[in-house]
Amino acid sequence: MLSLLQARRDWPGARLAERLGVTVRTVRRDVDRLRELGYRIDAIKGPDGGYRLAAGSELPPLLFDEDQAVALSIALQNASASGAGIEEAAARALTTVRQVLPSRLRHRVDAIRFEHPAAATTVDPGVLAAVSDAVHARTVLRFDYGGAEGPARRAEPHAVVARDGRWYLVAWDLDRGDWRLFRLDRLSPRTPGGRRFEPRPIPGGDARSFVSARFKGSEDEDAWPCIGEAVVALPARELLPWVDDADVEPIDDRTSRLRVGSWSWMGVLAALTRFDAPFQIVGPPALREAASILVGRLDAAAAGRPER
Repeated sequence: MLSLLQARRDWPGARLAERLGVTVRTVRRDVDRLRELGYRIDAIKGPDGGYRLAAGSELPPLLFDEDQAVALSIALQNASASGAGIEEAAARALTTVRQVLPSRLRHRVDAIRFEHPAAATTVDPGVLAAVSDAVHARTVLRFDYGGAEGPARRAEPHAVVARDGRWYLVAWDLDRGDWRLFRLDRLSPRTPGGRRFEPRPIPGGDARSFVSARFKGSEDEDAWPCIGEAVVALPARELLPWVDDADVEPIDDRTSRLRVGSWSWMGVLAALTRFDAPFQIVGPPALREAASILVGRLDAAAAGRPER
């Protein structure tokens, strides 16, 4: 019942009884018991009647089911991977939560232990909070970047995105008149901030797609700028564990068709040659031209002479 009351604002009594598989009378009795335990559950007046969990209620341990307790334990133990500099606070939070969990769930949480993954960078929690506040309030952010001295940079912050252990701000750079990615570990907010602004459409549709596109070398679309196709003399099962977002199509038991993308045609060739197996380029022509250039470079390297 507690989980249902938290999931939506209002619950008609009959609907709540139906979801729980009990009678309306049982629902009323259980609501009274929860109130005795300290939950603030308001009665909704009207033809149907119903119940509402009051905002700001202090929810005792009974709110956590087993899946929620496991998810909370994993998230708090994995805090170092976020790069948000909250490891100590997360450890304290996990200790606090553990103390109020019922015995059965406490033992379940204690059984979850794993090595802490190291984050690539750590962001000052104060910086993360200040930038997030500016995103939420839609106010221009003034900041120093990369330790460079001089006038503050100005940008309209639209979203904060975490990717591969780093935190990025997606923002419209007012000084350059274009979209930019800023790493939060290199950013120092200045106060006061600037005026309010109206949000702009983010290229690619949303902030996460925009960040992904920039990492692929694309300005707008979340896709590799160079995509090549080849037939590789390996079965699909040997390619699949190593190709990430490439497309693999089995041709027979010994060969596969591979469609792979990269930021350059040489990058596509690097992906194809990594398997140390014969392959035939299907297209496009630009990939064949890059292969001819690479052949010359490899011949020169093997002969110990500079490339012409």
